[in-house]
Amino acid sequence: MERRSTSTTASAPAVVDPVESDLLVQARGGNLFAFEEVVRRYQRRVYAVAYRIVRRHDVADDVAQEAFIRAHHALASFDTARPFGPWICRIAANLAINHVRSPESREEGLPEGHAETPAPAGAGPLAGVLEKEAKAVLDAALERIPADQRAVFVLRVVEELSYREIAEALGISMGTVMSRLSRAREKLREALVPYLGTAAERVEEDEP
Repeated sequence: MERRSTSTTASAPAVVDPVESDLLVQARGGNLFAFEEVVRRYQRRVYAVAYRIVRRHDVADDVAQEAFIRAHHALASFDTARPFGPWICRIAANLAINHVRSPESREEGLPEGHAETPAPAGAGPLAGVLEKEAKAVLDAALERIPADQRAVFVLRVVEELSYREIAEALGISMGTVMSRLSRAREKLREALVPYLGTAAERVEEDEP
């Protein structure tokens, strides 16, 4: 099968929104209203990243709030010439992974009927491809892969970050990103093919 073009993954310089950069400078100077605007811009995205890793709405809310709190405390070390999105996603993804790995998370288990819970608004391109009956299959498959692989898959397929952006967001090498993504895709593809047929190629390997 011919591969799709992956020009979006090229290592081109990230474009920084000057308005966002100014808001972050103000927030770093103690302007809480400026930081609230930054939160408003990213709260849906950060929540979505957290939810797709922890698979619980209540925990995703807590993770998202904690991510913004930590980001606010660490603003002094953030380079406002860089985009804020990958940085806050890194914080949220790492918090989510830590929660999934925690003994408390294993004891909590999953709420009954979690697979039928609709995804939040702006769920991403994958949601438009998967049929409803396959959504539960994907949810169950995501539950079975390690949290670090799930985080890479979410950032790549749902958030559509480049390999380099994922590596920067999670603080790992591009080689590790590719390795984790390959393992996650293989496991998900095996689970989805019986239900989706060729649509399961949505999780096919691509170029960095």
